[in-house]
Amino acid sequence: MFLTGFADEASHDLEKQIKATRELGWKFIETRFIGEKFFGNLSDEEFETACGLLENSGIRFNCYGSGVANWSKAPRSEEDFQETKAELLRAIPRMNRLGIKMIRGMSFKLTGDEQFDSPELEAIIFRKVNELVKICEDNGIIYGHENCMNYGGQSFKHTLKLLDNIKSPNFKLIFDTGNPCFTFRRIGNPPYPLQSSREFYENVREFIVYVHIKDAISTIEPDGTVKTTYTYAGEGNGDIPWIVTDLLKRGYDGGFSMEPHVAVVFHDKEDPKDAELLAQKRYDTYIDYGRRFEKLLAECRKKAAGAN
Repeated sequence: MFLTGFADEASHDLEKQIKATRELGWKFIETRFIGEKFFGNLSDEEFETACGLLENSGIRFNCYGSGVANWSKAPRSEEDFQETKAELLRAIPRMNRLGIKMIRGMSFKLTGDEQFDSPELEAIIFRKVNELVKICEDNGIIYGHENCMNYGGQSFKHTLKLLDNIKSPNFKLIFDTGNPCFTFRRIGNPPYPLQSSREFYENVREFIVYVHIKDAISTIEPDGTVKTTYTYAGEGNGDIPWIVTDLLKRGYDGGFSMEPHVAVVFHDKEDPKDAELLAQKRYDTYIDYGRRFEKLLAECRKKAAGAN
């Protein structure tokens, strides 16, 4: 088991991402943004610079948190599909060079008033995700699907449908503890309630190979929108202590990846013109989040050990 995180939440500058990771005493970063670009969209020169920074740092990228088939990509758009496939094809040689064996992918966004559950639309999604997963399989990469604002994230039943229709040993689940907090549970008829992280987890846990740690408190507003406040792990509605304890009881030996989202929320009263102050607070919040999770993890280990 290991700890890692989206260190771009500490800084988009890779040198500072490495610094934060070393300060925490960790060995891994889940890479996403370097500068203002996804890792897979770096120029060749930018990629070589990143390799140079990593080479003597003792830090490695364990996963690429990509934009492949994410919440900005429409399932019916061929342009979006070609764009997302191009990102994947650019990323794979770089991942292989750096020994990254997993990519975070998704299953396309909900568009307009269209519902995901039409068999015709589902067939399009399954076909396109299968094609992306096949590319990963051919290159020895795990396609880790995250329950986010995408088809599979609409409910645990949608994720189970994906698993039934994506038949590849390289298709696995990344479970995000916080995303259910602010996502509607699209089972049955509207109005939909918000999801339960624990319910989602309990229905898919046997397929989980990697976990994103995020927490939040959300409410449905009178106009039907969702208001979300991100919190430290264990302080929101993400059921993190229960889920982490259950994972440990079951012998989970994968990664826990921090995705705090809290810095801009906690510091939004600061003067946005003071970029240096805000940058330092983002960095400090990432460190604080990681250290707090380490304490929570230690408590969960005790509970898990006591249950055996």
